[in-house]
Amino acid sequence: MSSMSLAIMSGKGGVGKSNLSLNLGYTLAAKGHPLLLMDCDLGLANLDVLLGITPDENLQDVLLRGADVKEAIMPLNKKTLKPFDILPAASGVPELTDMNSDMRDLLIKRLEPTLAEYELIIMDLGAGIHGTVQSFAAMASVRVIVLTPEPTALTDAYALIKVLGQELGIKDFLVIVNDVVNKKEEESTFKRLEMACQKFLGVNPVLLGSVRHDIKMHEAVIKQKPLVELFPEANASKDINVLADRILKVYMRMKPLLAGQPVLRTLA
Repeated sequence: MSSMSLAIMSGKGGVGKSNLSLNLGYTLAAKGHPLLLMDCDLGLANLDVLLGITPDENLQDVLLRGADVKEAIMPLNKKTLKPFDILPAASGVPELTDMNSDMRDLLIKRLEPTLAEYELIIMDLGAGIHGTVQSFAAMASVRVIVLTPEPTALTDAYALIKVLGQELGIKDFLVIVNDVVNKKEEESTFKRLEMACQKFLGVNPVLLGSVRHDIKMHEAVIKQKPLVELFPEANASKDINVLADRILKVYMRMKPLLAGQPVLRTLA
């Protein structure tokens, strides 16, 4: 199977990255693509909270105790979905908040055989520019930057792109502008990021799309369910569906190149 991993990341917290990861995962699985949602925030995990689940084991157990990956993965598939599974993480485990090269290589070795069983792996990274974020970003097939129209979110997204480019030579980024009022705000926010990246970094980010501000998102978080499951007709749900279709186009375009390749790439 040709598997594509997407690292979904942000320069700062509070931009809705984990909610997007969850809802994109649900939507992509519903479209018939076996998917693993992987919590890669090894310091402040929260996908289990968003889903209202209590895992028995998590990614830290796999890495630090040698637990079986398949035992740590929780199936979340509904009757209408193809496999939609989650590999949870834990909060407050300092040993993994700044992953070193040995831990990175161990992670790849432990996870690779299982990840290859899915078509899509969504990696919900922690916010910021620390070492573990950089490691996961470099392992992925595709990198998606999430930001909002707030100036601080824009500045921090630029800083993340700058660090990944300077430290790891990464130049390819897709961008999602979250929590916008309308298309005009999406375009103006992305344009500011694009112009700064082109002028100072020589990087040309690509706009994947946006998600409109929607009060239903807050309701879904309170109820610990995916927005697209509870409120499929909400504006944000419709936007997420569009983003999922665009991600699938990326996958179909990359599929021949991914065949026979490892899901997670080793850093140079």
